[in-house]
Amino acid sequence: MAADADGGLPAPPLDEQGLPEVVDHVAVARLYGEPLFSLPTDLYIPPDALEVFLEAFQGPLDLLLYLIRKQNFNILDIPLADLTRQYLAYVDQIRKRNLELASEYLLMAAMLIEIKSRMLLPPKPSEDGQEPEDPRAELVRRLIEYEQMKLAAAGLDQLPLLGRDFMRVQVHSDPSLVVRHPDVTLADLREAWMDILKRARLHTHHTITREELSVREHMGIVLRTLQGQRFVEFADLFDVTRGTQVLVVTFIALLELGKEGLLDITQAEAFAPIYVRLAYRPA
Repeated sequence: MAADADGGLPAPPLDEQGLPEVVDHVAVARLYGEPLFSLPTDLYIPPDALEVFLEAFQGPLDLLLYLIRKQNFNILDIPLADLTRQYLAYVDQIRKRNLELASEYLLMAAMLIEIKSRMLLPPKPSEDGQEPEDPRAELVRRLIEYEQMKLAAAGLDQLPLLGRDFMRVQVHSDPSLVVRHPDVTLADLREAWMDILKRARLHTHHTITREELSVREHMGIVLRTLQGQRFVEFADLFDVTRGTQVLVVTFIALLELGKEGLLDITQAEAFAPIYVRLAYRPA
């Protein structure tokens, strides 16, 4: 296969329909589904289609500070000749691409040239006899203030930022899903007590005896009964076989323990059985 007239790569052979035949079954691209085996000769790529910026500066002071720190210049004794030369070289590069962006950099370049010119001229004697101020003093002050603000901004940027480094946790609670048990009232205790009395009458004997009962003793019996138990039903704390007197003393003992905060009396819902447990006391 012969090369073309320009000395470039040979053109692929054409088939009967005038379309290029597949060479090694490799196409450089596809256009509307059709394979392209060589780049078009009239393909135009703008010169600024791809630009790479190795350094990004926020303004003229940022560029000056970069040049000073890069070459380890003493900021209090800036060699303006070398600095101005490098600065103008950078301005000339950005002026070719963006004249509007280069305008503020040109203003700083004019200030550098003015300062250098003032340094070349003999200083004017001051009226009070003191030494004249260094023409670079104002520029040095601005550079130092700018560097301090830049370091402070970098420090702030390192702090954790909401939405970038962490997210705020949001917890939604539906009050309708919270199960709240009804409180046990005196009326509920009275009804439970009346139920105990009704059950006690089923075991009533006609034996008349005299028995001295101690409320404190029955308080201890109740506490021992509840020891090691999570919940005990209210009715299970009463011994209905020992008569009404024992039931009354046991009930008074329960009331005294509840008054002293040693018992918790709970109910899962209205009209549900009443349960008793030892009160929880944190260590």
